[in-house]
Amino acid sequence: MTNTAADIADQATGPAPSAAAAPAALPHLSRALLFVSKYGTLLALAGLIIGFSVASPNVFPTVSNLVNVLNQVSLTAIISCGLTIAVISGEFDLSVGYHASFAGVFVTGLITKQHLSLVPAVLVTLAIGAAIGLVNGLLITKARINAIIATLGIGTLLVGFSYGYSQGVPFSTGLPNSFLNLGAGKLWHVPHNIIAMAIVGAILWLFVNKTDIGHSTQAVGDNAEASRLAGIRTDRVKMIAFVICAIAAALTGILLASLVGSGTIGAGDSYLLSAFAAVYLGSATMHDGEFHIIGTIVGVLIIGVGFNGLSIFGLSTFYQYLFNGGVLIAAVGLSTVARRYATR
Repeated sequence: MTNTAADIADQATGPAPSAAAAPAALPHLSRALLFVSKYGTLLALAGLIIGFSVASPNVFPTVSNLVNVLNQVSLTAIISCGLTIAVISGEFDLSVGYHASFAGVFVTGLITKQHLSLVPAVLVTLAIGAAIGLVNGLLITKARINAIIATLGIGTLLVGFSYGYSQGVPFSTGLPNSFLNLGAGKLWHVPHNIIAMAIVGAILWLFVNKTDIGHSTQAVGDNAEASRLAGIRTDRVKMIAFVICAIAAALTGILLASLVGSGTIGAGDSYLLSAFAAVYLGSATMHDGEFHIIGTIVGVLIIGVGFNGLSIFGLSTFYQYLFNGGVLIAAVGLSTVARRYATR
């Protein structure tokens, strides 16, 4: 570490007696700041749960409300975990919300317009989703188009395709109970969407942490050029990340259409903001500014618990969005500032 003028003076004259306790106090402050930088979001989540439980002891801390919270955040968690993979690779995907809306329109159209049965309609929609992710990856890695421009352009095209395919009319009439049961049904009293969230989260956690391609994705996100020199096929890694992200978005759209009972244009657009909020909240959880699946789940839960608590008290959507933006800025900002001062 470079010595400052004050350090040189201290070496020549010795420390002042009043400053004798400073060296001992400084490590404690540094450790406290590092703790805040890693676990501040977990403390925020715990604080929200405790606060709402105390304020509404007969409603908020009940098992039924816990299941309700998990069910409310399940689709956000699925699309957010997929987005996390793209962000880990060092890129962005601004098409995820539009993609979810398109998938909902497309799968319901296949069922009601093309008269496909449930399984083929879902598989075709997921396959189209994977193809869209591949196109995103190709535009960014081969055409060298900026990820923000490429994915925003693809998202806009998907909006156009949705209007063209549906003529602006939601697909709702003729949807079978088997499709409606995907998002609204339960297995052993557990909503299907919660089960889907758990499965997707577990698979993507294993992908990132336990597979070679997952480790390569992290390496590419940390330093793409160094990864390329080390023999990692960076373009292929990024394309796989975009494909995974797109499949998660398509699955979210399918489950959303099933839950609301129609394929509606724009139904999934709002997931874009929620997904990015969850991913960046997650980057301030446990790891030093790194994007990871567990952190994203924590971010989703913070948003979900906050929304649920505010709705219990009858506050309007206006306050819920203020909470969403405020908690994102506060959590990530506090973590960043704490980390910066702790490492000095």
